[in-house]
Amino acid sequence: MVESEICIREEGGAMLVHTDYQGRVSPHWFEPAYWGQNARPVSSGGRGGAWFLQAGEDKLVLREYRRGGLMAKVSRSSYGYTCESEVRSFAEFRLLNQLVSLGLPVPRPVAAWYRKLSPIRYKAAIIIEQLVGTTPLAELLQTMDRQAWASLGRTVRKFHDAGVLHADLNCFNILVRGVEFFLIDFDKGAIKPASSTSGWKDQNLSRLHRSLVKVSGGESLLLRQGWQSFLAGYGQSS
Repeated sequence: MVESEICIREEGGAMLVHTDYQGRVSPHWFEPAYWGQNARPVSSGGRGGAWFLQAGEDKLVLREYRRGGLMAKVSRSSYGYTCESEVRSFAEFRLLNQLVSLGLPVPRPVAAWYRKLSPIRYKAAIIIEQLVGTTPLAELLQTMDRQAWASLGRTVRKFHDAGVLHADLNCFNILVRGVEFFLIDFDKGAIKPASSTSGWKDQNLSRLHRSLVKVSGGESLLLRQGWQSFLAGYGQSS
């Protein structure tokens, strides 16, 4: 067992709880209705299914795992079960713990949960600490100066230098607080082996660029200049 987690089993499923929250989290924490007025939906980005929570003095975020695209028409919130270690919430919880230990700017995980709907299907959710005072990058594209773009490039470079693949690097999964940048939503993310080729990094950057162009409504001069500054910052080794 990893020191930063405890596993609590229930009929048909289980929870991982960070040791800092031991004795507080129950399966009810993963039910938005349980929180009443202490839960409010997250409005920007994503596919819905996320809520800001107020747990005593702690500000948290609950996120259910939901599908997008064509698969959502088949099953919006259930996934094929193979083994517990590959449950999406458990995998993301453990990856976030690794990233925190590496000193990378990500939210700290609180708890992960899943429940089997059948022998081969499950649903899942995760709770993380809220990054208070942050704004999605998507809302700041028109106000970012070149220094900020370069700082963002250096931040993404730190993740890539650590071998961290963010499977959905877009401008809604980057949060900004002053001159700080944070990456969120590491579903299907991974730490790549040192022997892997660097092609995934280029694909990661291309994905981010497409997101920026889409949200900006096209590749404007302002965005081109910002992206050039981003690449300049990215090119600076950490």
